[in-house]
Amino acid sequence: MSAPLFRWGILGTAQIARKNWQAIYHSGNGTVAAVASRERLRSQQFIEECQRQAPMKTAPRALGSYEELIADPDVDAVYLPLPTGLRKQWVIRAAHAGKHVVCEKPCATSVADLQEMLAACRQHRVQFMDGVMFMHSLRLPQMRAVLDDGGSVGDLKRITSAFNFRASPDFFTSNIRAHSEMEPYGCLGDLGWYCIRLALWVMKGRMPHRVTGRILVEAAATGSPAPVPVEFSGELFFDNDVSSAFHCSFLVGIEQWAIVSGTKGSLRISDFVLPFFGREPSFEISSATHVTEGCNFQMKAESRSFSVTECSDSDPSAQETSLFRNFTEQARSGTLNESWPEMALKTQQVMSACLESARDGSPVLLDQSGGAPI
Repeated sequence: MSAPLFRWGILGTAQIARKNWQAIYHSGNGTVAAVASRERLRSQQFIEECQRQAPMKTAPRALGSYEELIADPDVDAVYLPLPTGLRKQWVIRAAHAGKHVVCEKPCATSVADLQEMLAACRQHRVQFMDGVMFMHSLRLPQMRAVLDDGGSVGDLKRITSAFNFRASPDFFTSNIRAHSEMEPYGCLGDLGWYCIRLALWVMKGRMPHRVTGRILVEAAATGSPAPVPVEFSGELFFDNDVSSAFHCSFLVGIEQWAIVSGTKGSLRISDFVLPFFGREPSFEISSATHVTEGCNFQMKAESRSFSVTECSDSDPSAQETSLFRNFTEQARSGTLNESWPEMALKTQQVMSACLESARDGSPVLLDQSGGAPI
């Protein structure tokens, strides 16, 4: 006899919640039981629109307050796409109610807030995870095998990445991602989080000992108390002379590439956040040799491509579906996966240190044992 479906509550009706509704629909082990917003009519409209495309067997309940969802005994876990400025209280309330939590990123407005959120989850024995979908792609284990084989890339030296999109002009006056109370990290939290996470994953969770950041452009939405970064660059410095640079922007056309460089070659991925539509997720290993024969100077290139059998999106095999399927299996196991909240905290610590460096105009040193600024 199969286990009953894991019951999800969606706390908020942000656009990204539609994608994750469909991911839960495709997961095979979960269902959306309830959706909450501050207006029941909005919840009902969201449900009706999503049901037309990815119909849950039993239509979710439409709730008119976040409190109702937290108190609902028929909800096992909460997916929380609320603005960053609102996340802390609802993660803590969900934990106190015994509900597991998938939290959008960036997870909190400060490292201290996230530490408090994670402490509540540990205290009440509920699983916490941030919503970084690429961490659940089949591509990552294959990339890890290649990075660790000793010959394809060699000793790691440099990680570079960029995640950008060009926003419309009204974005900078009306979108909450340019509002300092709702999204204080701006593009650094919305986009840079992924670049930092990839670097930490490549480094197997090891923290940089020093970071620098630079705000290239900032803006403030109407009513925002302060401007936020809308174009940002950062640099992370690890032991053994390994470094990582990233760029994130609301001003540049879509990019989501990463290069991991070593002493023998490089690993290149053109779509590390959201796999390109209609393709199997892939990456390339490349190396080159320089040959001189008299007057002839030749640069000879070699490359190998790798792909995984996984759809780019909107499918039971897609990375967003795997996120919710994996989370459900972990929550049902009765044990907590400590690596998920630990990686979220490390990402928050590095991101916050990058912004601190940019604001102060000097490098920030990080304590290797706990990641806190020295």
